[in-house]
Amino acid sequence: MTSVGWVMADGWTLTRRALLHWARRPAQVVVGLLFPVLMVVMFGYLLGGGIQVPGGGGYREFLLPGMFAMSMVFGIEGTFSAVASDVAKGVTDRFRTLPMTPGAVVVGRAAADLLNSALGLLVMMGCGLLVGWRWHEGFGGVVAAVALLLWLRFAFLWLGVYLGVRLARPEAVVALQILVWPVGFLSNAFTSPSDMPGWLAFLAEANPLSATVTATRELFGNPGVVSGSRTAEHGLLLAVLWPLAITAVFLPLSVRRYQRLGD
Repeated sequence: MTSVGWVMADGWTLTRRALLHWARRPAQVVVGLLFPVLMVVMFGYLLGGGIQVPGGGGYREFLLPGMFAMSMVFGIEGTFSAVASDVAKGVTDRFRTLPMTPGAVVVGRAAADLLNSALGLLVMMGCGLLVGWRWHEGFGGVVAAVALLLWLRFAFLWLGVYLGVRLARPEAVVALQILVWPVGFLSNAFTSPSDMPGWLAFLAEANPLSATVTATRELFGNPGVVSGSRTAEHGLLLAVLWPLAITAVFLPLSVRRYQRLGD
């Protein structure tokens, strides 16, 4: 078997380990899946009535692509906690004594979390259909939008793996939340940057999350894509390039940091 084959085989073994943990703790999985649903209901019904959609249209159709993308970014917290917990308990050190390829642990964690995020996205889309969200551009657009959402999750997943291995303290997730939540809200997920002050709109437009939100709104055929901004004009391209850049930085850093644990 080639080296890539060994990484995939060993990574799948570690992915199964994570899936078995979730099967034994279904309540934790259910709560994780219901939290985004709660966010949809809260923002869609409690706050959405007072927000105008640029160019017209229903707010819930404007909101749901943003919520899909936010759930992909917020998944970094679960990745961080799982990785940091394994490092702190010495589980990762025991893995390093076994005859497995060096990158298998991080590859296994990435695959398991990506599967979990795909399931969560499916649940959120089902909830969106129940509250009135629809797509209008055909099934091909839906597939492309889902692919971009999971691509964003894949990129931030490696950031979570790197921070988990680097910090190795599960309680540090509180500090991570302080950093992640502003990234989620300082975007075009809930409102258009055109309604923000100039400096704030600039930061929202530069947010990688905004690119994915804009691209998925366009692919779903949902309202809120305002022409004239850099993100609106190049949303699809930026939705591919931003995650690619994040992955290119943090994937090798994650593997390298894992290999140097204990040095």
